[in-house]
Amino acid sequence: MSGGGGGAAATQGQQDLQLPPGFRFHPTDEELVMHYLCRRCAGLPISVPIIAEVDLYKFDPWQLP
Repeated sequence: MSGGGGGAAATQGQQDLQLPPGFRFHPTDEELVMHYLCRRCAGLPISVPIIAEVDLYKFDPWQLP
């Protein structure tokens, strides 16, 4: 999975994110749970908003970004 985001589902915070060339976003399952899901469930801000939030009900499966 490559970082750098963008696309139709990007939020304002993701558009401002500047990453170095060649950046690769490849977290482990444990890193995703500890550094993203736990914070997300607790309502805490995510320090690096690299994971796009998509409302799955607004898209057909073949239209997902």
